[in-house]
Amino acid sequence: MTLPAAPLGAPNPLPALRPLDEMHVIDERSKQDLPRDMARQIGYEPLRTLLPVPVLDGYGRERTPTALDTIVIENERLRVTVLPGLGGRVHSLHHKPTDRELLYRNPVLQPADFALNGAWYSGGIEWNIGATGHTTLSCAPLHAAVVPAPDGGRMVRLWEWERLRDLPFQVDLWLPADSDFLHVGVRIRNPHDRPAPVYWWSNIAVEEHATTRVLAPADEAWLPHSPAGVGGTPIGYERSLRRVPVPEHRGADRTYPLRSEYPADYFYEVPEQARRWIASLDAAGAGLVQTSTDVLRGRKLFLWGSGRGGRRWQQWLTEPGTVGYAEIQAGLARTQLEHVRLEAEGEFSWLESYGPLAADPVAVHGDDWDAARAAVEARLSEVLPRADVDAAYEAWRPYADTEPEQRLAAGSGWGALEVLRAGYKLPGTPFDESTLGEEQAPWRELLSTGVMPAPPGATPPGPSLVAPHWRDMLETAPAEPLTEYHLGIAQWHGGDLAQAVRSWERGLAASVTGAGTRPEAAPSRWPLLRCLAVADQEGGHAARAAERYAEAFDDLCAQRREDGEAWTAATAALGREAIEALLAADRVATARAVWNRLLPTVRARGRFRLLDARLLIAEGRPDEARAVFDEGFEVADLREGAEILEEVWRSLTDDPLPDAYDYRMRPQG
Repeated sequence: MTLPAAPLGAPNPLPALRPLDEMHVIDERSKQDLPRDMARQIGYEPLRTLLPVPVLDGYGRERTPTALDTIVIENERLRVTVLPGLGGRVHSLHHKPTDRELLYRNPVLQPADFALNGAWYSGGIEWNIGATGHTTLSCAPLHAAVVPAPDGGRMVRLWEWERLRDLPFQVDLWLPADSDFLHVGVRIRNPHDRPAPVYWWSNIAVEEHATTRVLAPADEAWLPHSPAGVGGTPIGYERSLRRVPVPEHRGADRTYPLRSEYPADYFYEVPEQARRWIASLDAAGAGLVQTSTDVLRGRKLFLWGSGRGGRRWQQWLTEPGTVGYAEIQAGLARTQLEHVRLEAEGEFSWLESYGPLAADPVAVHGDDWDAARAAVEARLSEVLPRADVDAAYEAWRPYADTEPEQRLAAGSGWGALEVLRAGYKLPGTPFDESTLGEEQAPWRELLSTGVMPAPPGATPPGPSLVAPHWRDMLETAPAEPLTEYHLGIAQWHGGDLAQAVRSWERGLAASVTGAGTRPEAAPSRWPLLRCLAVADQEGGHAARAAERYAEAFDDLCAQRREDGEAWTAATAALGREAIEALLAADRVATARAVWNRLLPTVRARGRFRLLDARLLIAEGRPDEARAVFDEGFEVADLREGAEILEEVWRSLTDDPLPDAYDYRMRPQG
């Protein structure tokens, strides 16, 4: 398939010592009013860092026709199009008898900063595993293969090793002959000897019109509540959760997405014994329904709302003239703030079903909420009885271990490295040694020899691993600067911040003095200096952080041998962090010196145009800063919910924020 697409660019080579979004917080006092299991799961193993996953922020806004690999699964009723190279996303679910697309199918591939690690795109059915937020696998390739299906046919298996929680998972797409419903069997395994926190939400984008109504078997929903007391603010602004009635809240029926002005998340309180389902239906009562076995407990509506900011975000994610979308979602817990405990050597598995539904439009859109959802559930019972979903799960479950017959696509080599290390037996999801690549090579050598190999000259260091077993190996390896760099990252991830700083300081000292048993293993100094600068920032030492950032950038510029993709990514990433740290420490002249040494192609990016405006303001040149806005720029990696554009604009003028810069997702004030 060919789509207009913006290239992802090179990964950010700086280790992600902090999450991109640290706003997913519930006040401790608020937890006292929550159900006990919800409060416990909200506090269970929140994400401290994104390690070992890299940040993806190298994309832009220029789209060109791009060929994308697809897997097409179809029978006489449905045609399912899957993108194995982009998180295994179901791009399209087309119902042939009605010639209807059941999903919101994005006509472009435009990365935006919505995933936990940056790059994400909208549309289709997304498989979210890891931690609160969009999965780090949003724009990553998955392994894919054909396997036998329970009905004697074939099904498509997607699988990968999720690195935030160190867990393998699989998604089996099974379309029985003559069925209107795609069955999706999901399994998450914990091969370790310790419990693991698990997060899963299936996010389904559906077209959104004025008459679109979302229905689920609930009379109440959990709504994130903002500090300013405004209900209906999206995940990222919450400080508390409160129950609100469904469908009406604050004078409007919130089951119609466009009747809300601002973006919001509604986590439905589905009764324990109720059938799990959610549907999005149009004016004629027709649309998509999703249902599942009971393990997949949660149901949610995300809406952008009808306000200017929500509309602007929708346009940002696609192209002008495209219909808007909402998301109906299904997850393991009531809300997306929770993580569920998976015991050692245990697993979670369930089955989901996706297909068309048509119910009486008078009932669907009537004022009687009980009658509306009863009409939908009755119709669902006719086309796909609850017992049939349970039976499909039981039929699928023995096939979850079947080995692939035909490989269709390859994912990463990280799962193969873990299997090689621990000898895990994972029937049905082989992580073959043939998938090991350049990124895994130094860790494979550490595993076999106990020594971290020397870097290949002056290059940015490769990715780090932070799981306890890798940390143990680093602690017993020869104390070379590169080893100390990776060890400090693993210690930082584990919460041992003081020891991480000591490791980085030892590595820095060795790289300066030439100490260590293998001088050729000494990395450039700038990666160690940058890690120490982050530690200074976290410790409240802004001036020392700024000094270390300036020294790190000097060292990078001295070490850089060429302007290839890796060095360009390193220069941009470190330069951006350094400028922001120097501005925070009122080191404006030094910040400008860093800016001047950035590559012209980097300075032309929207993110750096915004930095230039901030520098100009700090230099006392507001007219020139205003000119940057007047000339126009786009910050390709603007974070969902970010308000930096408005903040900088307000420091310049009292004029209304121009539409081109208005991404506000909550009321002013």
